[in-house]
Amino acid sequence: MPGMTAYVCFHEICSPRKGEYVFISAAAGAVGQLVGQFAKLMGCYVVGSAGTKEKVDLLKNKFGFDEALNYKEEQDLDEALKRENRNAGWINFDVPDSRYFPNGIDIYFENVGGKMLDAVLMNMRLRGRIAVCGMVSQYNLEQPEGVHNLFCLITKRIRMEGFLVFYYYHLYPKYLDMILPYIKEGKIEYVEDIAEGIESAPAALIGLFSGRNVGKQVVVIAHE
Repeated sequence: MPGMTAYVCFHEICSPRKGEYVFISAAAGAVGQLVGQFAKLMGCYVVGSAGTKEKVDLLKNKFGFDEALNYKEEQDLDEALKRENRNAGWINFDVPDSRYFPNGIDIYFENVGGKMLDAVLMNMRLRGRIAVCGMVSQYNLEQPEGVHNLFCLITKRIRMEGFLVFYYYHLYPKYLDMILPYIKEGKIEYVEDIAEGIESAPAALIGLFSGRNVGKQVVVIAHE
């Protein structure tokens, strides 16, 4: 399911083009790690957000993201997306200040909502695309946060679309045609977070909502 979700979100909903700027929230999760790799294989510039230094390092060093930021260390997410990227290992002579998103975000994979979505809306490019997979920051709240910058959808002519992968399984053969060659060529990395034993299931489930897991959370009941 994560692979199919990543495929639908990126290739079918976002209609990516080579060289576009892609931002992924919850990028070290089961779907985000694949969206980022699909984007890199497409020739896009990819930045991901995650909640720990270890996850940031994983995004850059294992999954090949161009950059990553720890959103928990940022006081102002809007400024973080605009900030000069002094550690970038890339050169773009058309973009002398080398910021994360010097001309705005073309594609945003949304899995967080709240303040993150508000900041991204301010940094989207004209005719940008947002695929809404989830809004984990808003789950289980008595009073969900409001989003204040929705007017950007109008002024920047942004297309924002939610989706449920179950309605796209007729595209599964198309997904396999794309993903299987990449797997055989060793171009796709995937990380699972494995908890041992049925007794670990409650803690593993709770950990999903605090960002403790890396990749797909799996509970192994038995090895036989």
